[in-house]
Amino acid sequence: MIVRAIVLSLLVTTSAGLASAAASPATLDNIANAVADPSRPKEDRALDADRKPALVLAYAGIGTGQIIGEYLPGGGYYTRMLSDIVGPSGKVYALETTTWGQEGIDATKHVLSEPGHGNVSLDLAPLGTFHLPEKVDVFWTTNNYHDLHIPKYAVVDMSVFNKLVFDSLKPGGTYFIVDHAAAPGTGATLSPKLHRIDEATVISEVTAAGFRLVGESDVLRNPKDDRTKSIFDAGVHFKADQFILKFQKP
Repeated sequence: MIVRAIVLSLLVTTSAGLASAAASPATLDNIANAVADPSRPKEDRALDADRKPALVLAYAGIGTGQIIGEYLPGGGYYTRMLSDIVGPSGKVYALETTTWGQEGIDATKHVLSEPGHGNVSLDLAPLGTFHLPEKVDVFWTTNNYHDLHIPKYAVVDMSVFNKLVFDSLKPGGTYFIVDHAAAPGTGATLSPKLHRIDEATVISEVTAAGFRLVGESDVLRNPKDDRTKSIFDAGVHFKADQFILKFQKP
């Protein structure tokens, strides 16, 4: 209860929470409960101070009954919380890649096996594509958009990928992207080495697919990060300067 109260207080009092499309008290309460869920893995909860999931989820506008496509779940850090928030009337499609081998797939399968996550289903496809059986309210990806620009993983046509996202969303649906910031003007050239991408490049690519940029949040910004180091360097991962972009399908 103490953890939930702290999370709820943060949601109500921060600008990120207030900017989350006037989220209802019930929605904020659901988010607080999901983040404070004691069944979440200890290693996930240890990352919360840096990843600020309550504020990110609130800013995205995640709510009960939504259908979510989560691209590259990355071990399920957000999958569990998304599942809890959308509830039994909602769905989470965990869109995992076969390109990186079995580790990520097994981690997502573990989430599916846990009690209370029966609303999560797994899709497997090569990097740069996915399958969704229905239109979704939110297409969500965190810290993985840049991977689509790494040729050693796959050569992805970003115009095709973002059009696939566009077509997968309901009218008015949200395309939500969090990623590690590269220096302005570097585009995606540093993605293979640093696992970062220039925010302007993401905006250009996504809006070219027909989306409108409807919001940006600085809740994960870190001005102390000079954006010259790999996000896997010691002391950088999840402490890197990150941008949050919210796009909408008209």
